[in-house]
Amino acid sequence: MTKETFSPRELGMMLLSVLSVIVVLMIAFYDDGREHMQLLMHIDLMICIIFISNFFYGLWRSDNRAHYFKEHWIDLVASIPAIEQLRYARIFQVLRVIRLARMTRSFWGEFLKHKRETTVTSLLVGLVTVLTFASVLILLVEEGAPGANITTADEAIWWAIVTISTVGYGDFYPVTSMGRIIGAIVIISGVSFFGIVAGYLASVFVSPEEEEKLSSQELELNKRSDELERKLANLEQQNQQILAELKRLSERSSPAPTESTGSDRNSV
Repeated sequence: MTKETFSPRELGMMLLSVLSVIVVLMIAFYDDGREHMQLLMHIDLMICIIFISNFFYGLWRSDNRAHYFKEHWIDLVASIPAIEQLRYARIFQVLRVIRLARMTRSFWGEFLKHKRETTVTSLLVGLVTVLTFASVLILLVEEGAPGANITTADEAIWWAIVTISTVGYGDFYPVTSMGRIIGAIVIISGVSFFGIVAGYLASVFVSPEEEEKLSSQELELNKRSDELERKLANLEQQNQQILAELKRLSERSSPAPTESTGSDRNSV
């Protein structure tokens, strides 16, 4: 049986599961406008696409696909966006990842061990979280304000995507003070995210050269280690020869034991 392990990707999916459960609860109990409901449905669909992609990615990478499907089938069921009741099954995904995190001795050690996976997962979770709250809040704040141009779900999502990417088309913009504050936070978040992306891409392109250098250094160290071992073996052999020669010389130089004659015994 394949041992289930904890990874930064698992933690990222847990955080997205918590966010999706909040969205589902808002869909179930919040009924204060068609546009808000449509916006929440769009967000949930985006999260479902991420969940389905993560499931098939894990299935593709798994050594034992049958065991992976047996352990994670609930994740696939909870990712179906068409059946609203099944979305509550994401709670089981949260509980499973919490159990894995408690079983892991070194929680932060897993993050340091998988730096690239941690970077991508953090970027994805942060991006979805900012887009979710930004689009929901901007629609709540701007809808009904005098001169507002962000009044529908599609406009709110489009504004959030354009703002976080720092493109700034200017076709949609907040007119309220609170809306501008939200926009400023989204812009700062977008700059930070793209800085992380730039650093990640740089590490991806630089890493092969670094790995090549490390491999060449490792080969050089192995070569020197083998050479040192040969020299040590030769020195050991020479030491053995010297010890044998010294033993032979000592045997030659030591006087032979004299035997007592009969006359000596009689004289005594």
